[in-house]
Amino acid sequence: MHDGPGTLNWIKLLFLGMIWGASFMAVSVALDGLGPVTIAAARITVGALCLLGIIRAMGISLPPIANRAGRLIWACAFGMGFFSNALPFTLLSWGQTHVASGFAGVCMAVVPLFVLPLSHFLVPGEHMTLRRSIGFLTGFAGVVVLIGLEAFSSAGTDFESLARLACLGAALCYAVGSIITRLCPSVNMLSLSAAALSCAAMMIVPAALWAEGVPQLPETTPLAAVLYLGLLPTALAQVLLVQIARSAGPSFLSTVNYQVPVWSVLFGATLLNETLPPQLFAALVLILGGLLLSRTPRRRAPAHS
Repeated sequence: MHDGPGTLNWIKLLFLGMIWGASFMAVSVALDGLGPVTIAAARITVGALCLLGIIRAMGISLPPIANRAGRLIWACAFGMGFFSNALPFTLLSWGQTHVASGFAGVCMAVVPLFVLPLSHFLVPGEHMTLRRSIGFLTGFAGVVVLIGLEAFSSAGTDFESLARLACLGAALCYAVGSIITRLCPSVNMLSLSAAALSCAAMMIVPAALWAEGVPQLPETTPLAAVLYLGLLPTALAQVLLVQIARSAGPSFLSTVNYQVPVWSVLFGATLLNETLPPQLFAALVLILGGLLLSRTPRRRAPAHS
């Protein structure tokens, strides 16, 4: 198996955390003009069309379906589309209408804790070592420090308990999706990403039309938020997460969720003039420390005489 994630995967992980961190703010903006299921459908459709256009321009075809290997890849793409896109996007968009955004951030940090036992049993070479467990728990403690216990305070809405379960369900979905991505047979990563988003679009668009009907064209700001969600946290993020999960493993990929609340706070401070919480820097130390601890040290090659 892989000796370590490598510098390039760390850079990809950092960028993935940044664009996902901005997605919470974008969803809040988009909710001013669109329903939660429609937002999920729109961002997935935009992302799918974007990736389909890219692979067509590059002369890359979608995975074949005529042979057994191709059908297995499409089965994985269907699972990725459902667990990494359609279901969690819907759960989070709906959940943000009923719970505080801080709680959603905490839930994303739970993803590595779901991935850890799943990888231990399902992914070869992804064993639950003591070092990795301590790293995950340290990073999660950093997220709790950053968000603060007030994230769990009641928002006073009728569906709050169900919405909290929805956010936790989204975290579990992301964990399952990363495992499926890792176990998928070898295939072009852009092709797999396009196939996954295409499957997600075919699932979520009819559901959105059934649940919320044909949407009216929103105002400029919510529309721009949906376009951002489709192009970066959906299309580009799908490519990045496939590359990271395939080359460095789902456990390493799951640590991106420790960054998401940090980026959310930074974007809120710089773009919305929100005050930085005093515990930010202590939380950063814990989060980065957890990321470093969770990284499995490279094994030295045996010396030859």
